[in-house]
Amino acid sequence: MARNTQVAADHNAPPITQILATFVATHPSKGWSDAVDHEAHRTFMNWLGCAVGAAHHEAADAALAAVNMLQPAAQASVFGRGEKVDMASAALINGITSHTFDFDDTHLKTIIHPAGPVASAVLAMAEHLGNSGREVMDALVIGIDVSCRVGNAMYPDHYDRGWHITGSTGTLGAAAACARLLKLDVAQTAMALGIAASQPIGMREQFGTMTKPFHPGGAARAGLMSALLASKGFTASPKALEAPRGMMQTTSTKNDWSEITQELGQRFEISFNSYKPFACGIVIHPSIDACAQIRKQGVTPEQIERIELKVHSLVLELTGKKEPQDGLQAKFSVYHGCAAGLTFGYAAEDEFSDAVVSRPDMVALRRKVVATVDDSIDEASADVTAVLHDGRRVHVFVEHAIGSLKNPMTDTQLEAKFQGLSDPILGAGRTSELINACWATGNAANVQTLVALAVPERK
Repeated sequence: MARNTQVAADHNAPPITQILATFVATHPSKGWSDAVDHEAHRTFMNWLGCAVGAAHHEAADAALAAVNMLQPAAQASVFGRGEKVDMASAALINGITSHTFDFDDTHLKTIIHPAGPVASAVLAMAEHLGNSGREVMDALVIGIDVSCRVGNAMYPDHYDRGWHITGSTGTLGAAAACARLLKLDVAQTAMALGIAASQPIGMREQFGTMTKPFHPGGAARAGLMSALLASKGFTASPKALEAPRGMMQTTSTKNDWSEITQELGQRFEISFNSYKPFACGIVIHPSIDACAQIRKQGVTPEQIERIELKVHSLVLELTGKKEPQDGLQAKFSVYHGCAAGLTFGYAAEDEFSDAVVSRPDMVALRRKVVATVDDSIDEASADVTAVLHDGRRVHVFVEHAIGSLKNPMTDTQLEAKFQGLSDPILGAGRTSELINACWATGNAANVQTLVALAVPERK
């Protein structure tokens, strides 16, 4: 017997699934400005560097060991390593590694990390199918547009309910991108999106564990499989996204359909992507930036009596771990971020290692951070005052942290970040070749050369 429940649903929603399917299947190749295409290459390079850099993290070891129990066919590469697995498993593992360091891209309007699910699925499939670099770039831009537009429509309610929006919308983006690579028609693409809509992945409860980076990896695998299923005639609801009991209305009470339809095919969400200079949750970045600036003024940790930190309530909600026990937890500790900024002047992956997190001087400095909520301060800003033992107060207010849209990382800075991640894995010479290949992806006849550079050279 059916339950008599009251559902506040929009029964007159526009046909979002069909609208997006038409866009994915029919939008012209490189149907955007050179500026958008350049941002796509920046996004691609940043994602690949993060994936290579975390290739030998224990999370990658565990995931690969599990995948190998399935005896996968050698279809696609695991970046930064010598192994090849089936393309769905490659999408999973490369999606995991791209997010393991929490160093990947961020669509600031929604806090989505869009490249992880989309690029991981795209390059795994493209390596196996032999797609051109142009097809890869087209799929990347279009897939990210789908995931971020759906995210725009549901944020913040969907996120506030506990969904990790990177995974939940990333499944759709990965499905759209792979449908594009497979050259599915509008009807098949709608099915791919419909299949993906039944597989939203990721809960915020998992933040600080290996399962957080599983979310983009799982989304990449699910999206890729959705497109493959659709290509073989597997069906789904043609209204899977917008229906009253479809994905979007089930997982969010806020659904602004205009965020999906407005300027579709004219404005591209990848234009609003940002890249992290610090390997942690993005809301910590202004605090790290401010503390690094205090350090530049000659303040040393030994001089500090306390650090007065004022931030938006969301910062402490997401990153309020006062006593992180390991590197993964420290990525969600604004207290550790402040200590790292003051001690090192930056916070790349090494500054979030278990060894650094447990150092007595870092523990002591974290405990000197006194954080208070001030919701008059924007989520992307921080007000920091170092109170010194001699009574001096050194104050820095960061309105726009480095890496934000108002203060973006340059191409040169992105290359340096890539080198820091990749050099220890691939070597400096191979890394330089890989960077050049990333910039040239859109003109490549296929992606085989790039993929070959993204794994260690066989000796």
